[in-house]
Amino acid sequence: MNFDRSVDVLIVGSGAGGLVAALRAAEGGADVLVIEKGSLWGGTSATSGGGIWIPGSSLAAAAGQPDDLDDAFGYIRALTSDNVPDSQIRAYVDNAHVMLDWVERVAHTGYQALPYPDYYPETAGAREGFRTHLIGDSMHASDMEDASFATMQSASPAASLWGRINWKLDETYLALFRPKGWMKQMGKVMLGYWLDFPHRLKSPRDRRLTLGTKLLGSLRKALDKHKVPVWLETPLVSLIDHGGEVAGAVVMHEGREMRIGATKGVILAAGGFERNPDLRRDNLHGSLDLAHASGSQENNTGDALVAARELGAATRNLDAAWWAPTFRIPGEDRSRLSTTERALPYSIVVDQSGRRYVNEALAYHRFGEVMLESVRNPDLPKRDPSWFVFDSRYRDRYPAGPIIPGMPDALLTGTIKQVLLKADSTRELAEMMQVPVDVFEATVDRFNTMAEAGKDDDFGRGNAAYDRLYGDPRVTPNATLGSVAEGPFYAIPLHLGDIGTSGGLVTDDRGRVMRDDGSRIGGLYAIGNLAASVMGYSYPGAGSTLGPAMTFGYLAAGDAVGINS
Repeated sequence: MNFDRSVDVLIVGSGAGGLVAALRAAEGGADVLVIEKGSLWGGTSATSGGGIWIPGSSLAAAAGQPDDLDDAFGYIRALTSDNVPDSQIRAYVDNAHVMLDWVERVAHTGYQALPYPDYYPETAGAREGFRTHLIGDSMHASDMEDASFATMQSASPAASLWGRINWKLDETYLALFRPKGWMKQMGKVMLGYWLDFPHRLKSPRDRRLTLGTKLLGSLRKALDKHKVPVWLETPLVSLIDHGGEVAGAVVMHEGREMRIGATKGVILAAGGFERNPDLRRDNLHGSLDLAHASGSQENNTGDALVAARELGAATRNLDAAWWAPTFRIPGEDRSRLSTTERALPYSIVVDQSGRRYVNEALAYHRFGEVMLESVRNPDLPKRDPSWFVFDSRYRDRYPAGPIIPGMPDALLTGTIKQVLLKADSTRELAEMMQVPVDVFEATVDRFNTMAEAGKDDDFGRGNAAYDRLYGDPRVTPNATLGSVAEGPFYAIPLHLGDIGTSGGLVTDDRGRVMRDDGSRIGGLYAIGNLAASVMGYSYPGAGSTLGPAMTFGYLAAGDAVGINS
């Protein structure tokens, strides 16, 4: 066959899964090319917190918290959908920790196993920590090649201070709860940002990389050492079929179509389809605000999914997504994920009937699933949008999406003021929210009574370890409960959104793409949100997206170049 260029392995997509696959193949001696549809590389991974859910890691064992892989398998098996085979779960559980050890060795990502609880503590096999791994340190962009940093996807506004200064997990804790000495430590962070000359005169971007940007920066630095090219603004057009196997791909590059041959495989790592209105309308029944529903980056439009289906690839669970409650700020190109806010005291969430309907401190996917119930059941009061309600104490102490504590209301931006409601009384706030006044006031009164007692008799807020993770330890007897009692009172819409789709191409235990009849499409692999998740419809713990993406990227590349153990 005639090609404009031939490589051993072609990677489509430049998120964490794609870069792990590229690095694994390059380490194995393969000639690798990475293509990226957008003008920036890093995908949604770079905008994320960078967490990965990895059972049985050596880092957990070193922290005195060894895990049982059979327990982890049972935990996922109980939560995932029936159409996910045992072999795929087993492949993940048995290889995720192997991948992490390898990534730490070759890319120095700086992961730590933390006491971050699993999301379903009531399910057998769950643990109260040390399966979720987060990056604890930072790196400076000066350690990367200049061109690589210049074209790197920035952190999400929700994962940085003022949408500008990158921070680590322990620094968010300092800003939230202000323990003794917090101003000095946060002052160092801000001073480091403002004194980064001469770069500060050129760009507002923070060159201190943390969380997702640290992960991607570490992977790209390692990849650059292998001289692996990353072509930007190079969308996939189609896959090249040669006798029922994939021999390469047609791409658009520098204004013209090119045929790229891939002698050992094409690994699709191009993300989900959540930013494609047609695919979203056809599959994600219930979340139809197509322009603003997702918190992912704008290039996840399902191009690779469509290309693989044209070759007969099977799909699974296309109605699945990583659901989440989100804030939508006019003018922003994506929704902002709500993680910490709902577990903080002096706040509640009500539906359009003015009632609470859920433990507000639930993990975001579980919370999103409860919101979704009302979309699919017309007999329930509408929950999309809900109202996130808080009082003046919350306003003074904690953030609510982009609303910064301590900043006078008058100084909030006009776009925030478009969605934030403020009233002197709960009655007036109810009228502004257009919910039944008497019902809302009764809801607040009952909640306040329970908050004063420190026990949520209705939904158990604060009972689980995960609930308390983001609670304020200064508030007793329940760190997540505080009465909504001191005016002025505030409310901001809380929408049903997502951080990506989780259904996609059917793959096997090495990321190889399958047909409906169970046969394999030779030369084709899929990983990350493009592939149907090993987690099915569930989200077992923080990092359940990136963990499998990186693990199956590692396995797929190893299979393609023949270096899997």
